[in-house]
Amino acid sequence: MMDNLKMHSLDGVQRNIELIGKLFPNAITEVKRNGKVEHAIDFDVLRQELSDSIVEGREERYQFTWPDKKKAMLAANAPITATLRPVVADSVGKDGTPGGFDSENLYIEGDNLEVLKLLQETYLGKVKMIYIDPPYNTGNDMLYDDNFTQTSAEYMENSGQLDKERNRLVTNPESNGRFHTDWLNMIFPRLRLAKSLLAEDGVVFISIDDGELDNLRKVCDEVFGSSNFVADLCVVNNLKGRNDKKYIARANERIVMYVKSQEYSEHGLSLGDDVLKEYKEEDSKGRYRLLELRKRGGQDTRKDRPNMYYSFYVNPETGDVSLERDATYSCEALPVKSNGVDGRWRWGKETALKNIQYLYGKIVGNKYNIYEKDYLEDTEGARRVRPKSVLGGAAYSTDVATKEYRALMGSIDFSNPKPVALLEDLVTYATNPHSNDIIMDFFSGSATTAHGMFLSNLVEAGNRRFVLVQLPEKCDQESEAYKAGYKNICEIGKERIRRAGRKIKEDAGLTAPADLDIGFRCLRLDESNMKPVYYTPDEVGQQDLFSLVDNVKEDRTPEDLLFQVMLDLGVLLSSPIEVKEIAGKKVFNVADGFLLACFDHDVTEETVKAIAQMKPYYAVFRDSSMANDSVATNFDQIFETYSPDTVRKVL
Repeated sequence: MMDNLKMHSLDGVQRNIELIGKLFPNAITEVKRNGKVEHAIDFDVLRQELSDSIVEGREERYQFTWPDKKKAMLAANAPITATLRPVVADSVGKDGTPGGFDSENLYIEGDNLEVLKLLQETYLGKVKMIYIDPPYNTGNDMLYDDNFTQTSAEYMENSGQLDKERNRLVTNPESNGRFHTDWLNMIFPRLRLAKSLLAEDGVVFISIDDGELDNLRKVCDEVFGSSNFVADLCVVNNLKGRNDKKYIARANERIVMYVKSQEYSEHGLSLGDDVLKEYKEEDSKGRYRLLELRKRGGQDTRKDRPNMYYSFYVNPETGDVSLERDATYSCEALPVKSNGVDGRWRWGKETALKNIQYLYGKIVGNKYNIYEKDYLEDTEGARRVRPKSVLGGAAYSTDVATKEYRALMGSIDFSNPKPVALLEDLVTYATNPHSNDIIMDFFSGSATTAHGMFLSNLVEAGNRRFVLVQLPEKCDQESEAYKAGYKNICEIGKERIRRAGRKIKEDAGLTAPADLDIGFRCLRLDESNMKPVYYTPDEVGQQDLFSLVDNVKEDRTPEDLLFQVMLDLGVLLSSPIEVKEIAGKKVFNVADGFLLACFDHDVTEETVKAIAQMKPYYAVFRDSSMANDSVATNFDQIFETYSPDTVRKVL
């Protein structure tokens, strides 16, 4: 039995209703909308289910709200019928081949709100790290205007922005009475959608300045939960300071960091050269440094922790350590401070006994002291460290970021690119190089995130992948980029990725990992491949039937259809795609037989049988693709014979 694909994004409201219904079935009711009966929430019942007392009316409570907040919620939940179309000519293969389409990285052109909706099923809970650098709402930058009360064409025409890129950008001057409201309405639905894409052990980093920092923190507390706030990182990007504000020369920006849940565990950063120099000792287990076991700083006396004051015994010949005195371990060591006051150890006796092989005793002055052998590498590889809450250094400066961008891109100008080192360090710290972690940036700008990930993968021989999203915002016609032929930001971002990938591979030479992926698949947001009849078949009159034999728009290719099907079925858009010819028909083999799709007309039993024999999880055809009634009649029987478990779909 073949079922129709829905061919639209996830309906967030219906998903939430289903989840609530599983917990509180008595809170589900039915309402009639547009002649159809739909499930809805009885909020009086739900409120009572969640209260241990009688609920009567609204109670005063702490909350963060603003005008149109409910509309912003609806904007996040409302489904759309758009799709993503592959742009092979703009893509780059894994090895850097122009026009290659085998990369596992994605570059998506389009409004990020719509793109995030389209990715809800395919990338739900799969993204390890999100980094975004959204508009700071300075009054001079641009905001997305999400008006879904009109059709796309109506909106573009009325807003004076009717163009093929479907730009949705407006200015937001500080004189606007809705200055903060407009920014909140822009960022809120995007963060709600982003959260659902994050894995349970995922993390999000958001660049911002002081103007909307407070509001961003409040929004993130609501979206991710205040308990999942990690840090407000200070990025020192201009040591000289900028005199764009009264009283203080601003020298930094901020990065707000939240985790999806407490399951998050960082990968850490490599040790700096200054720390590596400390690992100058070596034994059969490798390089190590000696760290004093006596506690220093606060709470460092015997009085503070009496149970952590005890004796070690040292073998004077070898420096080996024991908790028991005997003829071999004869020299006592106690945690005494330089002023003669009894101190304490960092470890209790139980920990010391468990790790006794990592301890070393030696004479300092006139007494023995105990040290921990801190090895450079352990069973999980080289030692890693956590970044500090203040990120500073020349590599993070705005000047360096601009210089490295110009060195790569020449006269193709771009305002305020992010430092590559910043993104490389965030990627390295937050993700595992060997777990196919996905990094997402849906305000990708000049694509620094891709550049940083390439470098991180190079250093660690990693297999991380990116998903970048950018609205094709037009370049100023007076800009050098426009004069050089780059009409919008997407064209700049794609070129930056191409050049960065080539340079990284050239500079690395033979040391580059053989499977280093420096390419990307380019996809472009567009209206659905399907004609309106596909979504509203009941509205088609008898006189229209002959003109609607095929429900696919005439200008769409089989590749276009394939990617909308992948979105609908939740198949990763980076999956390997093999094109086969079976009985003269073009068949797409996606993810090694997980999905087989044929969108040709006049499909014969020979083709259907061959596909069934390959036993795919999904098999997809056009609704009108069968060569004759006999093939259509025998279709299900063929699959029942050769692959009864295959899920069969039509569009």
